[in-house]
Order: sequence, then structure tokens, then C-alpha cells
Amino acid sequence: MLTNVAALVYDGVAPFELGVVCEAFGLDRADDGVPVLDFAVCGVAPGPVETDMGFALDVRHDLGRVAEADLVCVPAQPRGEAPPEIIEALQAAHDRGARLLSVCSGAFTLGAAGLLDGRECTTHWRYTQRLADTFPLATVVPEVLYVDAGQVVTSAGTAAGIDASLHVWRQEHGAAVANVIARRMVVPPQRDGGQAQFIARAVPECAADTLAPVLAWIDEHLADDLGVDVLARKAHMAPRTFARRFREETGTTPHAWITAQRVRLAEELLERSDRPVDWIAREVGFGNPATLRHHFTRVRGLSPQAYRRQFAC
Repeated sequence: MLTNVAALVYDGVAPFELGVVCEAFGLDRADDGVPVLDFAVCGVAPGPVETDMGFALDVRHDLGRVAEADLVCVPAQPRGEAPPEIIEALQAAHDRGARLLSVCSGAFTLGAAGLLDGRECTTHWRYTQRLADTFPLATVVPEVLYVDAGQVVTSAGTAAGIDASLHVWRQEHGAAVANVIARRMVVPPQRDGGQAQFIARAVPECAADTLAPVLAWIDEHLADDLGVDVLARKAHMAPRTFARRFREETGTTPHAWITAQRVRLAEELLERSDRPVDWIAREVGFGNPATLRHHFTRVRGLSPQAYRRQFAC
């Protein structure tokens, strides 16, 4: 179980991406029932580390702290090559079984350590081709927000680092804890879609909040019939217009989005209640245990029963 996290920095670190992992893993949320992690920012040696924004960080921990961590985070560090001490620390962490998480161009540091070879991975959409060219033994997946390749998790741009961090929290401590952290950070517990929605145009042609009332209504009516025709009437649109607008605003289809929300609610009910699985299946809108099991196992990699055994409060 995740208890000890180190963020690894060297000259050129991007402070915003560093802030993502500090916020995700370093903040004390014990008052909300979230486990407090032993968190530290580490460098080759204690002392100043230059950021790419013209100011320095006062880093107080050296690489000995990385050797203790269950999870080592590598924020975006775009300038130059990583010092050999950083590469060796990452390789040693990997060899002893620690998980590694990169944010944005931090994937290049993992690649330099040989930790992307033979794995699927990602980075910011601007750099995916460069990552593939630089590390040809890696399989770069450009269209996703993050890739969980088991021991190595890589994420796309800044906000995707939050998605990946919440994913790690969810795996290690369950959906209820991840949802509390997301609520405190004022972000969705899980985003659907991928980087493709940001590549073609940075700003959607439609207003970003056009469907917000409908999405909120869906969240309150997951057990109902939520076909496109029903939702289109709710949005006062023709079905084809609604389906097109939904993909533009969420990056995915209505069916995929609703399925993800139903799985999310099923997680919470499996953790926090002792209701039977067939009741949960009906309550979240899957109708029967077999459909719940199919979607839940596809998304989470565990059956509902196995998930409950691992994460029940």
C-alpha cells in the first residue's frame, strides 16, 4: 500500500508540474479521512534547484530519500539531460519494485533511464512524436491522458498529471479516498476522453459548459434509461446534434461517459455498503450483475467482488 512518495527534481524542473504531485501526494487531508503520506521533494543533493521559470527551489532531501519511496514522481523537466545520479536513482527504485509516475515531459527522464523500453507510455501531445523517435523501444500512445503500464505510469500535459495521480490513489486506497481528494482539488474524479480532444483545437468551437446541466442530471439518474434520444430531449436538441455536441465537449460518446459514471458509483457502493452485487447493478443502471461485472472488470481489472474484498471500508 502506498505510504511513501518522493518527487525527484533537477535543474530545469517545471514548477507547475511539480506542484501537481505536491498537491496530489503531499497535502495533509487527514481531516477528510485521507491517509497522510510521507512525502518529500528530493534532488541530487540538498540545496538550490533552478526551475524553468527563473527562480530556484530550496530542496532539503537528497537521493537517499528516493531509496525509501514506494512511488517516485518525475515532473516535467524539459531542459537538457538528467544528471547520471538521477538516472541511477530511478533505475534503482525500479529494480527494487517502486512505482514511477511521470508528468508531461518527465517521461523523457524515465526513457533516459531505460524504463520505457518495451512499455506503453505517453507524454504531452506536443512531444509524443519526439518521445517515440528518441526511445524507439517504447510504445508511445499519443491519444490518452495517461498510461498505466503497471510499475510505470506516464501522463500527458499538466492536468493529466492530476488524472494519473488520482488513478494511483484509487488503485492504492480505493475510489472513496480518490474522490475525496478530487473534490478537495475541485476536479472530476475521472475524466473521460483523451488528448485527441485538445490536439485539433485548443478551444472547442462550442461553449464548454453547454451540456453541464445534462451531465449533472445524468449523475443523479444513473439507474434510469439514458439513451441518446432521452438525453437529447433533455438537452432540447436533435439526437444527432446532441451526440456530436457531447463528443465535442467531453471527448467521448454518451454511452462511454455514462458507463464510466456507473462504474464510479458502483465503486463507491462496493466500498461503503454491504448491499448485494445484484442490487448495486440495478442501482447504478447496469440492470444485472453480469453486465456490471463485464464493465467493471474491463475498466478496473477486478471483478466487483474482488474490488469489495480489497477496498471495503
